[in-house]
Amino acid sequence: MLSLSDIRDARERVSETARHTPLEYSHTFSDLTGADVRPKLECFQRTGSFKIRGATNRIRTLSADQQDAGVVTASAGNHAQGVALAASRSGVDSKVVMPESAPISKIKATKSYGAEVVLHGADYDDAQAHAHELEAAEGRTYVHAFDDEYIMAGQGTLGLEIAADCPTVDTVVVPIGGGGLISGVATALKGELDDVRVIGVQAEGASTVARSLDKGQPQAVDHVDTIADGIAVRQVGAQTFPVIQERVDEVVTVSDDEIATALVLLLERGKTLVEGAGATALAAVLEDKFEYADGETIVPALCGGNIDLNLLTTVIVRGLVDQGRYVKIRTVLKDSPGSLNDLLATAAEERANIYAIQHDRTNRDIAMNATEVELDLETRGPEHVDRLLTRIQDEGFDVTVLNGPQIVSE
Repeated sequence: MLSLSDIRDARERVSETARHTPLEYSHTFSDLTGADVRPKLECFQRTGSFKIRGATNRIRTLSADQQDAGVVTASAGNHAQGVALAASRSGVDSKVVMPESAPISKIKATKSYGAEVVLHGADYDDAQAHAHELEAAEGRTYVHAFDDEYIMAGQGTLGLEIAADCPTVDTVVVPIGGGGLISGVATALKGELDDVRVIGVQAEGASTVARSLDKGQPQAVDHVDTIADGIAVRQVGAQTFPVIQERVDEVVTVSDDEIATALVLLLERGKTLVEGAGATALAAVLEDKFEYADGETIVPALCGGNIDLNLLTTVIVRGLVDQGRYVKIRTVLKDSPGSLNDLLATAAEERANIYAIQHDRTNRDIAMNATEVELDLETRGPEHVDRLLTRIQDEGFDVTVLNGPQIVSE
């Protein structure tokens, strides 16, 4: 099983390429939770993710023949970039299979680091199967995204940094996909510190570890569905699972809505951009997914910052909707002068900011002398939304809420 000495050895190989990333106290998240929250900002890592650590350690341990033959891997994006950069820096040819749904930003970044990219399959597991076909056909070494002790040891260097920078830490919260990161981090922390708790977090739509712990062996799911594409894995690793069983204290899950809320808060209050997987650890803290004491020192690992901009737009809007800060409504007006002005005046009196207005006179479900109007409104929280919608309704407008909360007052 993976040992502390494996991780210390990896630190020597990884240090030339991977950055020692910041670990900083957060006033915002400490105030929100009552804990002493100190995010590990791995989103500032080279290639934007912790994956460069494990990839570098694995590439540096290849034999001369393996280096000559080149490597192949499968990844949703972050491991792809890590392998591409690590291989390029070592003069090793790399080929990366990515799911067809991989974000275009991650595809472009992987190519820019020097890898040949092959798009194949619906998710990581489909891409992995094809990568193994290429491994056999071309004689390349397969660099696994997580189920490899060299990969696990490389990822564990993040844990060594946490132990060095925050030796009084009580709890470290780590996202789980296949388990490579948390296996390494838990091994490093349990080896370096006498009394530290390690909490693992999965997205609800890719929750394989909880059922695997229940059954006592790795369990697969048929499909995964989450905005946290970096941890969207159907099955925990065969080598990572025993480490999780032995060294991880608890595993919890968070919903996509909770991930989106954490991501928006990190952007707005923390001035930090992370991807879905990178926000899961903080989401678990904010949503009280595990018990912790007032003032407890908690380090959530913000493990990646490579979010697709199209997804980011959707996540921001969803996060604002969940906070009651954005609402879209539809109503039908008489198609006569002054009708729209009456509606807009009501919104203005309730201090709602109008983002957009759309008219539709062609809807066959409304009268010929009517027009359908949609408003996108900026609001200031659930109570403000409730007050606004109730006021509009009281003014005689029949309102349909297209997103956000429904009218709750009479």
